[in-house]
Amino acid sequence: MNKKVKSYSLFSDFDIALFKSGKHYKLYEKFGAHLINHEGSDGVYFAVYAPSASHVEVVGSFNSWNGDGYGLDVRWDSSGIWEGFIPDVKEGDFYKYRIVSHKDHKIRIKADPYAFKTEMMPKSASVVWKDDFNWKDKTWMTKNRLVKNHLNAPFSIYEVHVGSWRKKDGRSLHYSEMAVELVDYVKEMGFTHVEFMPITEHPYYPSWGYLSTSFFAPTSRYGEPEELMLLIDEFHKEGISVIMDWVPAHFPNDEFALADFDGSCIYEHFDIQKGFHPDWNSLIFNYERSEVRSFLISSAFYWLERYHLDGLRVDAVSSMLYLDYSREESQWSPNIYGGNEYLAAISFLKELNIATYSSFPGIQMIAEESTAYPGVTKPVHHGGLGFGMKWMMGWMNDTLEYFSKDPIYRKFHHNSASFSLTYAFSENFLLPLSHDEVVHGKNAIARKMPGDDWQKFANLRLLYSYMFTHPGNKLLFMGNEIGQTSEWNFNESIQWGLLDYLPHQGIQKLIKELNKLFKKEKPLNAHNFSQEGFEWISYDDNANCVLAYLRKDGKNELVVVCNFTPQVLFEYKIGVTKPGTYKVLLNSDDIKYSGSGIVETKKFIATEIASHNKKYSLDLALPPLGTLILKLDKK
Repeated sequence: MNKKVKSYSLFSDFDIALFKSGKHYKLYEKFGAHLINHEGSDGVYFAVYAPSASHVEVVGSFNSWNGDGYGLDVRWDSSGIWEGFIPDVKEGDFYKYRIVSHKDHKIRIKADPYAFKTEMMPKSASVVWKDDFNWKDKTWMTKNRLVKNHLNAPFSIYEVHVGSWRKKDGRSLHYSEMAVELVDYVKEMGFTHVEFMPITEHPYYPSWGYLSTSFFAPTSRYGEPEELMLLIDEFHKEGISVIMDWVPAHFPNDEFALADFDGSCIYEHFDIQKGFHPDWNSLIFNYERSEVRSFLISSAFYWLERYHLDGLRVDAVSSMLYLDYSREESQWSPNIYGGNEYLAAISFLKELNIATYSSFPGIQMIAEESTAYPGVTKPVHHGGLGFGMKWMMGWMNDTLEYFSKDPIYRKFHHNSASFSLTYAFSENFLLPLSHDEVVHGKNAIARKMPGDDWQKFANLRLLYSYMFTHPGNKLLFMGNEIGQTSEWNFNESIQWGLLDYLPHQGIQKLIKELNKLFKKEKPLNAHNFSQEGFEWISYDDNANCVLAYLRKDGKNELVVVCNFTPQVLFEYKIGVTKPGTYKVLLNSDDIKYSGSGIVETKKFIATEIASHNKKYSLDLALPPLGTLILKLDKK
């Protein structure tokens, strides 16, 4: 007999119908722990989905973790939902569910899948919490982000691991401290967006958050939920968008969490071919189950609605799309059409994007997807997956491979530097130099560059200049912007001490200037996803390893010339479309960036001599391992 629990429900019949059909996108308003007043008593309404349970009790700090008399009632409608109101439970109380399964009669103690706050890891209790944060970003949410987060706007994203961006007395900064220090830094550097690696609660810290156990709670390692809200609010105050990595592809098998929740496979697929991921030793969500689809889309809605996020970067999309991803031939079975596509996961991603875009104006959904799957960023009604952008992994791999070559050999691989433009407009691409490229023995970006120290830094400046003038939006992982020389270590801070040295100061100054130009000069951002914003001048000068191209916005043009060798190239002729004086907007080898400063010319005059199928031409002096960005001076 339930001595302490009163009958109560937040679910209507319509809620149940939506939940069972996979169409309930705000389950966080129903499931979990909700502080309410019922029949004159203050307390908490609890609700949990456990269809294979024969008995469910709430245990917590309020009853000495003894569930006797604290059993929830199962709904009469066969929905599998257990619910009830417990008086005198307060905000800050810890709790879990004690579930007895009718499958095997075992007792499982589980954290709340819909918990809004969690106990500090390695402890794993859920925490009663009420969202009463006073947001001050109404203008941003209703007006400004519609402009700054639009696909036509420039995206220069600073990717951050909250725990290791900066340390203080050996500890990670709290969200509230980052609301000052990180916000000021991102603003100073000129980035338009910040992207947090997953901050959903995760028990295994070395997973960096990509093995989450709580899909509605931020990790408590860095402070309270209100502090995270403050951090996001401060970014919005400065006109900076906030994106979070979100992981609907898999989850860990920790006993206290989603795995084997009630003695049956609620969240994971029961078929090991679809329910287990060999790469990460993790469990895969059952996208064929309506209640799971509702759970995941509700998680996305929760972060976009309650935390005012401006977008989600969906992790590991490739692993979701294919039944044979990282599997041997005997480890997967074809779909009903004989193919390797995971049709239920594809359907889920389409529904996710339709639901989020229609409900949250101004947000962007970004896919980490590394295959040639067609139409990742095409609208669903045109046969696509419906994402706003997709990481351009091909550009990243080809470019880093090309830059790793000693310049003397680059002429044999010059097509690697230009190949990305053969498909650059097939999707809405975002160019990433992310955390994945500076871990697991891959070395820091700066250390991937060949040659002595001077060449390494010149190559790095060349790489970033090429990246910021290449079509597509941009993402840099923290530390890349100062030329960090060691691999990223999630237990250590960025090597801020490197800024005592001129070459690292130069890299940082260059990134500031590139961010400034990327935002200011419309040819660099107006048509990032269409051919009309780009035109080759020369891509086949293998002997000199030079690329020259135009970035255009329909009215203006920028001329970009990249010299991938350490030789100064004098009187290097390129064709241009208009006569006049071209001023140098940026020289990546400028002495102010700790470059050589060999080429000091600030302007070049076009003559009426045809070249590269154009009526006019410039005779340039190209800096060693450098980029020139030029603009016609209309004055």
